Amino acid sequence: MATQKNHDVPYTIGTIESVRPDMLEPIEYAYKGRRDIVITIHQPEFTSVCPMTGLPDFGTITVRYRPNASIIELKSLKFYLLQYRNVGIFYEHVVNRILDDLVTVLAPQWMEVQGGFTARGGLTTEVVAQFNME
Repeated sequence: MATQKNHDVPYTIGTIESVRPDMLEPIEYAYKGRRDIVITIHQPEFTSVCPMTGLPDFGTITVRYRPNASIIELKSLKFYLLQYRNVGIFYEHVVNRILDDLVTVLAPQWMEVQGGFTARGGLTTEVVAQFNME
């Protein structure tokens, strides 16, 4: 009978400090006060790293918001989200961090960030965090 090998895979996990929210660029929303809209943005190719195993986590990040004075420049959001690719972070933390960074930059009336993550061990996870301007 063959003995089972332990396959240690060397990897480097980045930290949340490597994510730069200053990459996010607001654009003036020309219809402030004239019309209420809800903007929905999907990023179906989101990746981060499991901080426990170092294995990649895949999912879809959806951002929904009602703008106030600013909207997000989409390319800046794309590059901001790409920074998480090598960051070791739990699902719940990444969704909250994205929400915090976007709220800081945009100061929306309302915002929701949803993370739908692919199955791990037969379990799928969906995390939703919300902000309401008071």
